[in-house]
Amino acid sequence: MDIQVNLGPYRDAPCLLLETAIRRTLIEDGRSGEFSVTLIGDQEMRELNARYLGRDVRTDVLAFSMGTRELPLGDVYVCVDQAGRQAKEHEVPLDEELVRLVVHGALHVLGHDHPKDSTRFTSPMFQVQERLVCQVLTDFE
Repeated sequence: MDIQVNLGPYRDAPCLLLETAIRRTLIEDGRSGEFSVTLIGDQEMRELNARYLGRDVRTDVLAFSMGTRELPLGDVYVCVDQAGRQAKEHEVPLDEELVRLVVHGALHVLGHDHPKDSTRFTSPMFQVQERLVCQVLTDFE
């Protein structure tokens, strides 16, 4: 497994925690792979979303898969500003929300998907995601 975490200006972000989130997700899926996680702000996220997906809005996480089923290779971009807003809204620590978004992005790279409507929160992907978030956070208690 090769995992790189790019903190950018977010030097206080929990690098080891985010790397562990990717590792746990890969282990859960029974695979090895190469991933990069990059933390960015609102403007950068909006620009990436517009350029690559044609959506001129900010979002919390973008995941790009460039590998194969046998050897996943992916880039996960997490918007720290949006993660902070979501953490506040859901009354969870920012580190927890960052882990959630990294796991979510990694699952997408690995080929998992969820419905686009409100049933997404009860989908199998979200159940795996939340179990992994709990495992990762427990590892760091």
